[in-house]
Amino acid sequence: MSTAVNRRPHRRRSTIVAATAAAALTLLLTATGCDAVGKALDCVQTADSIADSVTDLQQAVRNAANDPTQTQESLTSIENDLDKIGDKSDNADVNKAVDDLRAAVTNVRTAVKNGDQTPDLSPVTDAAGELTKVCTP
Repeated sequence: MSTAVNRRPHRRRSTIVAATAAAALTLLLTATGCDAVGKALDCVQTADSIADSVTDLQQAVRNAANDPTQTQESLTSIENDLDKIGDKSDNADVNKAVDDLRAAVTNVRTAVKNGDQTPDLSPVTDAAGELTKVCTP
């Protein structure tokens, strides 16, 4: 009889240890999941901001004769948003889309610097569209 009594505390400790481990694992998974959701949300919000900046860039290029600085400001705004995404993402598809958009922005900046008043913005809009696509959960 004393053997059965001695096993109860052992079972109780095992149950408590198992419950504690399960709770810790749940917290870890929840924290990791929230982190992933937070990163995805940051990506979506920044991609949305980039889409607005691309629209501003298109408008700036149309009005380049009136205010050539708007084009540079729009390009800088896109680059700043790309830095935000690049710093937060560990997703290969997002990083590729960021790199592609960064290259497209650099090409437009170079074209404007070389005197092109109406640079081809289609690579920028295509890359921004791809970024929005890969950032959407």
